[in-house]
Amino acid sequence: MAVFVDTGIFVALRNADDELHERSKELMKRALKSEFGRIYTSDYVIDEAVTTALVRTKRHDFAVDLGKYIIGSPRIVKLRVEDNCFKEAWEKFRSLKDKTMSFTDCTSLALTEKFGIKLILSFDAGFDGFISRVC
Repeated sequence: MAVFVDTGIFVALRNADDELHERSKELMKRALKSEFGRIYTSDYVIDEAVTTALVRTKRHDFAVDLGKYIIGSPRIVKLRVEDNCFKEAWEKFRSLKDKTMSFTDCTSLALTEKFGIKLILSFDAGFDGFISRVC
């Protein structure tokens, strides 16, 4: 069993002012207790989380703290979007004309498919219909 953690979970987890802060803390606590199995995220999610944190808070120190938390955690496996996943994500992104799914979300789907991850921690309903979501 395994779980993929999406951007919004990380951003809310580290930002006490975020309306989803408490929920993200609950979800990550469960994940860190291995309730969902091994924890995964990706280099693209880290990029998106750090950028989102900076844009939302206008605080470089907060964005750095968030990046250090994810990158430094030995319990979170960081997957890299390599050529084959990039190509799959691009095709998925191009084909989803009626969905408002970001390219980063498409890379997350490509990685979860590649690694057989069946569950995602995310507040983003755009994943519904593609992967089981815990929010």
